[in-house]
Amino acid sequence: MVGSTPAAGGAEPAIVLRGLVKRFDDVTAVDGLALEIQAGECFGLLGPNGAGKTTTIEILVGLQQQTAGEVRVLGRAWGRADRSLRARIGVSLQETRLPERLTVIEVLRLFRSFYPRGRAPAEVIEEVGLSDKARTWTVKLSGGQRQRLALGCALVGDPDLLVLDEPTTGLDPQARLHIGECILSYRRRGRTVLVSTHYMDEAQRLCDRVAVIDQGKVIALGSPAELIAALGGDQVVEFTFERDAPPDAELTALPEVRGLRRSGRALVLATGDARVTLPALLDLARTRALGLDSLATRQATLEDVFVALTGRHLRDE
Repeated sequence: MVGSTPAAGGAEPAIVLRGLVKRFDDVTAVDGLALEIQAGECFGLLGPNGAGKTTTIEILVGLQQQTAGEVRVLGRAWGRADRSLRARIGVSLQETRLPERLTVIEVLRLFRSFYPRGRAPAEVIEEVGLSDKARTWTVKLSGGQRQRLALGCALVGDPDLLVLDEPTTGLDPQARLHIGECILSYRRRGRTVLVSTHYMDEAQRLCDRVAVIDQGKVIALGSPAELIAALGGDQVVEFTFERDAPPDAELTALPEVRGLRRSGRALVLATGDARVTLPALLDLARTRALGLDSLATRQATLEDVFVALTGRHLRDE
């Protein structure tokens, strides 16, 4: 699962990272990272704070120089004709500083002027849901509206590659869904998207493939469905007992159980069929005279994958 997937039919991948290393004095932020991202796919980077996601993104868009390793973007390496390569990339980083005394439409016209080709600013404003704010100074925008404008600035050059670093952090659910729809619309036009996100449901909904990064290395790679299937069960039974739980061996011996992990007081069973596991769990609780404080069943998610791999929840970082 860890590694890269060859380009289909011999086509050039949109992004190639091989043996990527970035050190800051005695700190290794990226440690031998290898990825291939195919043209036309939406690819997600998942990982805790300090995992190396932002450093990797800054290297591949030409904002930082790697310590070692190979970086190829849209078939080219940085260092020759960089201006023409940047013209094919739209970038929205975690912090986008916008001119405060320009209106939304003026900002997009400014960013459009940086590219040899592009889209009509009015069209982009409509796409990111800011039509009613076109004549508003950026200083007057809410945080969510500024995030939408930052996305618009990345889109207005009509790039072949769209790179978004945590584009929906701190936004309300409606704003997150709107930006997600913009990303899906862009991908449907056959363009490539690389997005890092803290929201597992977002990655599961938007991304063709995801890479889980920890301590500067890829520790899992595949489609959301493949990573979830690797847990051994596509359903989850999560519960807490009123007092000490029975031994792990008794829980893992329950029918259809494929795995067990702990999350604080909660116990989480990965199961192939919750309809079989749940009655057996209740029987065990009755036999042991154990009361249940909580009990829930659900489909397994990328959050479960992340916790199984790293031992912590991404949202708690």
